[in-house]
Amino acid sequence: MLTPAGYRPRIVDDQIKAALEVFGTVVLEGPKWCGKTWSALNQAESVLAVADPVNSFANRRLAELDPARALDGERPRAVDEWQEAPALWDAARHLVDQSNVKGQFIFTGSAKPVSGVIHSGAGRVGRLRMRTMSLLESGDSSGELSLESLSEGADPERLPGRMGVVEVAELVVRGGWPDALSFTAAQSRILAHSYLEAIANTDMTEVDGVRRDPVRTAALLTSLARNTATLVSDTTLRKDIAQHSPVDASPNTIRDYLKALTRLFVLESVPSWVPATRSRARVRVAPKRFLADSSLAAAALGLGPQQLVNDLNTLGFLFEALCLRDLYVYAGATGLTLHHYHDEHGLEADAVLVSPTGDWSAWEIKLGANQVDQAAQNLLALRKKLESAGESPPQTLAVVVGVGGIAERRSDGVLVLPVDRLGR
Repeated sequence: MLTPAGYRPRIVDDQIKAALEVFGTVVLEGPKWCGKTWSALNQAESVLAVADPVNSFANRRLAELDPARALDGERPRAVDEWQEAPALWDAARHLVDQSNVKGQFIFTGSAKPVSGVIHSGAGRVGRLRMRTMSLLESGDSSGELSLESLSEGADPERLPGRMGVVEVAELVVRGGWPDALSFTAAQSRILAHSYLEAIANTDMTEVDGVRRDPVRTAALLTSLARNTATLVSDTTLRKDIAQHSPVDASPNTIRDYLKALTRLFVLESVPSWVPATRSRARVRVAPKRFLADSSLAAAALGLGPQQLVNDLNTLGFLFEALCLRDLYVYAGATGLTLHHYHDEHGLEADAVLVSPTGDWSAWEIKLGANQVDQAAQNLLALRKKLESAGESPPQTLAVVVGVGGIAERRSDGVLVLPVDRLGR
């Protein structure tokens, strides 16, 4: 294998290994710099780096001219940034069909291609989503509390949280970029600003060749940061941009830019959970949106750790986005899907984890342990309402906290879970 020196294991590693036993090609997608290439190399025996600029991008030119020849190499063969030469997709599909051998290719991509892909890959291609490092992967969570077992109703080991508000703010600003784990807060802010500038000035156009205004992109990213982890609508984003910046954006522009950010894996969305039973309350079906890493939101808002400590409301929303990122990572490794719930009467759950059999658990995310009582009351009211409407009981009700708190099952049955103890 081509495992890079100093490689830090990722949760997705086991998912890649399992997928290679089922599919001829595995596609690993996610934002730039999140570690896709290293995770692919950790499983690969050879590599084609499509975006390598050596010899005037010789690899890309070969991939465009003779994709089958470019794919020739020891298997599994990693194909990095394959979307820059979309013909590789159908060439790989053809090779897999000819041999019927599993585990031949690992494609990595930081953008969804617009055209040039003929075959969907159904039955031949396994897709995996990769995100920036969870707290468990970065070593900031001890991981003794298993999300999988907790979601099935297990009692947590009684463990205290270890972080104060300053530590939480520093983690939010640093984010989960593999290259930033040893960075200071100032260095992390430089990295995040550079990422945002690359999105606005280059990536938003390169993703599909459509020219998009960097100023409008920056204004939209900042508005998304201001509305992190909320059910913000396109209309609200447009009004927010008009209020806080000198640029204007039409509804069509907002929709187009949001689609581009999604295709770059920069924008995350948590879909709404609609219970199987009918309820008198209307469920809000809008997704909950947040940027792919908390560091991007902090940088877009120009906030460092101390400013966030002085603005606990904003810190709370950015902390929620960080936790949603972690829940996505842990849930994806355990076969659970992540949703949110919000109805017109104000009952909500920041996260609803649903198993393939339909079992569900509801989770609230709070910055501090002093907010647990209110969160627990909300979760208990949600359970009562849904059960009275005929919904099956939840497997788990839980509150994830950043500052303070001890992992436990309260007398009302609600779990308290310090985020720096949570794992897959």
